[in-house]
Amino acid sequence: MTRNNLPSNIQKPVKQAVAHPVFERLARLGYAAKGVVYFVVGFLAAQAAFGLGGRTTDTSGALRTIVSQPFGKFLLSILTVGLIGYVLWRLVQAIFNPESSRQTGKKQIAKRLGYTFSALAYAGLALAAVQLIMGVGSSNRNSTEDWTAKLLAQPFGRFLVGLVGVIVIGVGIYYLYKAYKCKFLRHLKMQEMSIKERIWAKRAGRFGIAARGIVFSIIGIFLIQAAHQSDASEAKGLGEALATLGKQPFGPWILGLVALGLIAYGIYSLTEARYRQIRNTP
Repeated sequence: MTRNNLPSNIQKPVKQAVAHPVFERLARLGYAAKGVVYFVVGFLAAQAAFGLGGRTTDTSGALRTIVSQPFGKFLLSILTVGLIGYVLWRLVQAIFNPESSRQTGKKQIAKRLGYTFSALAYAGLALAAVQLIMGVGSSNRNSTEDWTAKLLAQPFGRFLVGLVGVIVIGVGIYYLYKAYKCKFLRHLKMQEMSIKERIWAKRAGRFGIAARGIVFSIIGIFLIQAAHQSDASEAKGLGEALATLGKQPFGPWILGLVALGLIAYGIYSLTEARYRQIRNTP
């Protein structure tokens, strides 16, 4: 099995570009940008849970919060460059699979698809950031509901939305498994970290990835419900999933715990920005 499907006359210049030190810096800035976004989402949700103001929102809402701050457009511009770097890194992972060269078959295909979907998701987030900087992205529309409605309108739309829901739940369960097994540590330069840094990276990673697993599972359940009722308004994104947690019995405590988990995930992503093994030479 070939490791990628790029024509040979394109592979060489792409590999040369990827191997440049600037690309690694972009990838690391991408992890940092991702960390800041999730930290803001978690911080706002924690404030809402503990009655200190704030609100439950998604990653796009986090960008709107950032751009509304002093020097917001400047800060968001830096984050946008980082998000673009993260998209490029995910595409490299999808095409060359540099971190999983020993894997073959279905597992490798699943990882490549995961990297591709991640690249698309963060490309959309980067586009939203650009629109906010330009002053044309103030809408609070539910993008999850929008694409669910488009998918439901297709032949076998209910089946497709339900399938996506099952996949999203599967991703959530995988995150919980990943947190339990601490598989994320294999991607860090542990030899460069102090003992305290290793301990806190492990704690933040487990807590944060588990929180993401819970949120993904809830989003998947909502998608299945939307498919069952053939109603796109039943589909919920990150912000709505957090709001739903807050409405449950002991909701503020549950929401607060997950919100702290998202803050921990943001901190872990910042750790990745410094210590992630980026094998950028396919």
